[in-house]
Amino acid sequence: MARASSSKPAPAKAPRKRRLFARLADAISWLWGRILRLLAILFLLAVAWVGLYRFVPPPGGIYIFQEYRRLGEIQRDWVPMEQIAPVMARSVIAAEDANFCLHWGFDMAEIRRVIAQGSNRGASTLTQQTAKNVFLWHGRNFARKGLESGFTLLIEGLWPKRRTLEIYLNFAEFDEGVFGVEAAARHYFRTSAADLTPVQAARLAAILPAPKSRNAANPSQFIRNRAASIMDGAATIARDGRADCIGG
Repeated sequence: MARASSSKPAPAKAPRKRRLFARLADAISWLWGRILRLLAILFLLAVAWVGLYRFVPPPGGIYIFQEYRRLGEIQRDWVPMEQIAPVMARSVIAAEDANFCLHWGFDMAEIRRVIAQGSNRGASTLTQQTAKNVFLWHGRNFARKGLESGFTLLIEGLWPKRRTLEIYLNFAEFDEGVFGVEAAARHYFRTSAADLTPVQAARLAAILPAPKSRNAANPSQFIRNRAASIMDGAATIARDGRADCIGG
């Protein structure tokens, strides 16, 4: 009597695929969780870093350190805002960021104007420049600009405007190896930041876009004209309230 032939069913592939996809999903979920945790830690560290400098003078940024390594020495003396002539603070605002007291870190009106004009010049605010000078490196790339935007928002959220300008004035480059308004006042005029005259303050502000190629003590006609315009602007923002956020 012939026996009925029996054949074993082929193993199902669907359950195996489902297990594979489940393991892959678990791995992605684990990796994503670790990434979010790392980002949260980095964010908290950035908040703590920026928050610390509201009360403690920053020791120096990457660019200052690079220049120190290149030159062997630099001139830089930290001074609090109380030891900086108020006209110097107003001159820098007039020259670099007339709406400093009004915006939240980004001057959208100025950005739109630059785009509309098709200009190649930047529209960085004093807050953005401070973020770059204190926390980041100099250069033009999307990574740095992205980090700059993040630090700008943190500065606006954690520092009063007066503190932002105080730190900016102590980090700004005024000549090769000359950083901060106190060193600049002594370098160019043999005086202190507290004793700067309106003309001296305006000339220092006038050289900021290109400090290595401009001279505040021996200004060209262009710098003289620009300084005169800055003096008018500083007086204007003092009258219309656009410098109220810095006091003095």
